[in-house]
Order: sequence, then C-alpha cells, then structure tokens
Amino acid sequence: MVNFRKSNMRPASLLLSSLFVFFWLVEGRIIREDEPGFAECNKFFYEETPPKGLAEPFHVKICQKYNGKERFATLYSTQEKIPVYSAFRYAVSGESREQGWMIEPQVDDPNSNFGEMMNEADAANSVDNLGSKQALSTDYLDSDYQKGQLYLSSLNSDDFQVATYTLTNAVPMTQSLRERWYMNVNSLMDLALAPYCGNGDDLYVIAGAVPSDHRVKDKLSVPDFVWLAACCAVPGGWAMGFIKHMRDGDIIEDMMVKDLEKLLPSGTQLFQNNCGEADQDTEKMKKILEMVNRVQDEERVVQAKSSPSQLSSTRNKRSALSLPEEANEGSLLRTIGSIIATPFVKLLQLIYYLVVGILKTVLYCLWHITKQLVNILENGIHRMCSATVSYFMAIGEELVSIPWKVVKVIVKIIRALLRILCCLLKTICRILSIPIRVLVDIVSFPMYTVCAIPTVLKDIAVGLGGTFYLLLDTAFGTIASLFHVLFGICKRIGFKVSYDNSGDL
Repeated sequence: MVNFRKSNMRPASLLLSSLFVFFWLVEGRIIREDEPGFAECNKFFYEETPPKGLAEPFHVKICQKYNGKERFATLYSTQEKIPVYSAFRYAVSGESREQGWMIEPQVDDPNSNFGEMMNEADAANSVDNLGSKQALSTDYLDSDYQKGQLYLSSLNSDDFQVATYTLTNAVPMTQSLRERWYMNVNSLMDLALAPYCGNGDDLYVIAGAVPSDHRVKDKLSVPDFVWLAACCAVPGGWAMGFIKHMRDGDIIEDMMVKDLEKLLPSGTQLFQNNCGEADQDTEKMKKILEMVNRVQDEERVVQAKSSPSQLSSTRNKRSALSLPEEANEGSLLRTIGSIIATPFVKLLQLIYYLVVGILKTVLYCLWHITKQLVNILENGIHRMCSATVSYFMAIGEELVSIPWKVVKVIVKIIRALLRILCCLLKTICRILSIPIRVLVDIVSFPMYTVCAIPTVLKDIAVGLGGTFYLLLDTAFGTIASLFHVLFGICKRIGFKVSYDNSGDL
C-alpha cells in the first residue's frame, strides 16, 4: 500500500490518487510465479508460448503496459538487475525520440498498487524499497556504461516507443557498443528480416542478454553478449538468430536458432516447435543471409572508420591533460599532418576495400565450389546408401520369404498326395460296389467268345448250304412248273405226245 501520510496530499488529491490506485489495482501486470505464461502479453510470443528453460526463481515475468495497453513482455532478473529477454512483435518503425526513463514499481514492492511502468522521479516517494531488485538511473552515473535497450524504441512508434524506455528493458553497454547494437538491429530489421516476412505483422522477435561476472558499481551485471531471435510465422516462414559480444572488435554474428539455444542455459527452446522448422523456406533464408552479410560489411566499414578517430580523440584528451600549454601548437601540427596523410589514408582504405572485396569474392567462390562438391558427394552418398539399403532390403525380403515359400510348396505336395489317395479310395469303392457275377462275366467273356467261334462258323456254313439248297430247289421247282404249264397248254391245243417222250421229258 502507498503511504499517503508521507506524501502530504490534500483531500482532493487524495481522492484522485485513490481512484488512480484502484484503477491500477484492477490493471495489475506483474505475473504471479505460479501463473503460466505472461497473461495478456502471451500474444507477443510465437503460438502464444514463452521460451522454455530460461526462467529461474529470481526472475519475474512482466507484462509491460503503458497507458493501459500491453506493449511487450519481459523476463527480468532481480539478481542481475537486467532483463533476461524482452519479447515483442515487429511494427512499422517511426522516428525515435528520446524519452525519460521509467521503472516497474511492483518489482521492488510487490504490494504496490501501481500497475504499470511509471516515471522514476515520481516513484521515489511512492514505492517502497525502490532499487532493491531493479536498476535505477543512478546506477549508471559516473560509470563507463549507458542504458542499452533490448527492445529498441526505433522499432515502433508513438506509445510503444515510450514504453521501451523502462529500466527493465535496458542493460549496461558502452557508448560505442550501444551505437553499433542499435545500428545492427535497425539494419537487420529494415533490410533482412521484415522485408522477407510479408509486411512484418507476423514477425515475432525476442532480444535477450547473458550476464557476466563483471558488474557496474557491484549492482548491475554487464552482459557477456546480447542476442536476438526472430521467427516469421507465415507459410514457408523462417527463423534466425544473432549474437553480439560486448567486445569492441566483434561483429554481430548470424546463426541458426538451434545454435543460439546451445549458448543459452541447457534445455532452452525459444520458439514453440522451433518456429515450424519442418515448413521453413531455405531459399528465403539464403536471401536473408545475403542481406545479413551486407549489414556485417557495413559494421566493418563503420568500425574501420571509427577506430582511427577514437584513437585520435584518446590521444587528444591525453595531450590536453598532460600538456595544456601546447594544445594550440599540437592542434596545428595534427591539422597539417591530417591534410598530408589524408590521400595516403584514402588510398590505403581503397586498397583495403579492394583486397577485402577480392578475398571475400574468392572465399565466396571457394565456399560455393566447396558447397557444390559437398552437395554432389552428399547426393552420391545418399543415392549409394539408398541403393544399398534397397538391395539389402530386397535380399532380406527374399530370405524372409523363402521359409514361407517352402511351406507353401510342401502344403501343395501334401494336397496333391491327398487328392491322389482320395481318387484311389473312390476307385476302390466303386470297384467294390460292382456285383461279383458281373465281374465273373467280364472275366469269362474272352473264353466264351473264343469257344463260340467254331460253332458260329458251323452255323454260318449250314445256313449258307441250306440257303444254296433252297435256291436250287426253288430254281428246279420253278422250271418244272413252267414245263408242266407248257405241257398242259400243248395238250389242250391238240398236239399229242407220247408217254415215253413225256417220260423222257
């Protein structure tokens, strides 16, 4: 509860403050430890699922709200006093305007009635134990570090920009590293990430920091490196990771999200289902990598240009401190020297850029040739392995099928034998079913047939003889009849024939 006696408020102000407190009591946004996710701020994560494996007991989940609306989500370490990560969704960026820094009152005072970020100056008399668990602007004073945002204000506009100026979204960075981090993130978003994810509405981004043992005023942990992970949640999307070490000479590095997760605590998974890894578009990722290379080249150029100027400024400061009376003379000499050296420096820079460009082209060609060779070898090995596996599988299938085929042949042989036996049994049964007399007749038929042949021949001969006799008898009878008729006719007509002659006839 807020102690209003200490604030010396008038009754009217007390009433307004009570209404304000009641409003934010309803709008509270520090997520309880036992509550899964980030409540209303789950929408800033891919498939509304926060990263796994990063939360610790001394971490608090913050649904960052401003003017009553959710702006982004933060996992904050009260032990290191820096954010573990801030998750947000890309929007059309606007012109960045420097704002006053704010704090989260409920991090230091869980019983606070203030439900969203508030100005640090206003929180001094309203929040108990201010600064005990979170960083304050005073922690950065008289140090070599500045407040570096994880979720950059330049990546959004209006109230979203204001909301990013909270100390729960900032980590200690040197001025040069902060400028290059901002340049890296803005260039990556504008050139490499947002253009290859539709209009950017489905681009989920998580920016985080890994603490080191070095601390600012024994309070704030200086990051060992900061990282960025992006997931494009569109059909044929992609996922990319980046890290930036907190050393002056390091260039931002690109890597796969899986490789980035290996640099974080064990078991970390930044995106649910690895941002749809199975459906990711590799061709689109190649184009993104080409743009990332451009961003890295730009940083190398900026680094090459800034190094001499930083060295010169350092020497100027040392000369001014040690020899103040010779400042004007040294300035004139440096001016003359710079005029003389400028053409040579430009020439050296040109040679440097040419050499770097040639080396880069040669390395790219070698990399491309190596990649093609590796692809050819990989395809050859893959085909050979596939053919070998297919061959062995075919042999295995044949070997496995041999016993079954043998069994099938044996079964067929047995079936054939059974059929033959069945036929024999049927034949025997039919033979046994025939009467014995018929069998005797069948057996004696040849004997009867042979014995009957002489009798049949005799009967045939008798029949033929009888037939011949009958024919002769018929012929003679017919002739006799004819003569008897002729004789009778002759007798009638008066011819007389003697008996002897007729007897001769």
